[in-house]
Amino acid sequence: MKIHLTSVFVDDQAKALRFYTEILGFVKKHDVPVGEKDRWLTVVSPDEPGGTELLLEPAGHPAVKAYRDALVGDGIPLAQFAVDDVRTEYERLRALGVRFVQEPLAMGAVTTAVFDDTCGNLIQIATEPQ
Repeated sequence: MKIHLTSVFVDDQAKALRFYTEILGFVKKHDVPVGEKDRWLTVVSPDEPGGTELLLEPAGHPAVKAYRDALVGDGIPLAQFAVDDVRTEYERLRALGVRFVQEPLAMGAVTTAVFDDTCGNLIQIATEPQ
């Protein structure tokens, strides 16, 4: 068994697509209309185009707001993305206007940082333990 797809709830799929591709550097994999206004919209790492897809899922379900508000209020990231060097990625993203709620923090073999994805979520970046 392996993870094929996971999702983040987003307030605006077009805005999320711009952020996740133009700022974070993911690439669009699927963009299929679903109903009147929603889309089956996924992105992947350019390094692994056949890898795990991230669904930019509309946040329309009534439970989503309370769930995300609670996570953000407690400073809990919804997802974590691996990067080669957190400090370098932190500087790159800050230069693009990304707002961090946690600057790079070394915790033993792992360094993390947390940013606001502009779509209602906190996302953590981390180096993989050596």
